[in-house]
Amino acid sequence: MKDFYMKEALKEAYKAIDLKEIPVGAIIVKHNIIIARTHNLKESLKDAAAHAEILAIKEASKVLNNWRLKDCEMYVTLEPCPMCASAIAQARVSKLYIGTFDPTSGGCGSVIDVLGHAHLNYKVSVEWMYDEECSYILKNFFTNRRRQI
Repeated sequence: MKDFYMKEALKEAYKAIDLKEIPVGAIIVKHNIIIARTHNLKESLKDAAAHAEILAIKEASKVLNNWRLKDCEMYVTLEPCPMCASAIAQARVSKLYIGTFDPTSGGCGSVIDVLGHAHLNYKVSVEWMYDEECSYILKNFFTNRRRQI
């Protein structure tokens, strides 16, 4: 099932490309049901906080009518930044699955480890999936973007 859910997050990342957004997709699953699916919308919404993870948390919170996303799992194609990692912990997401690492602003261990910080009052279980397609879509996006400049 984990691979299926990561592919669903990838579908969201591809939607972001169509909008000229950085291709990051996220889904939130509770009891094997997808309750939220989103992608980056920073450019479209002109909002620095419109990352896929933040938007997924907002959507799932509306569905559950609760800010606590207990027993929820998030699948995200790119390692969350520190802002998103903190929001994931604040929302009480139980498990986080990551498609690929972010060597420039990763907040789950690549650059800093927000979720692994000893003083956080809530622990999120993190699993790295290292999905090749998650890496490819980002590399391809930025290669094409550089060609256009």
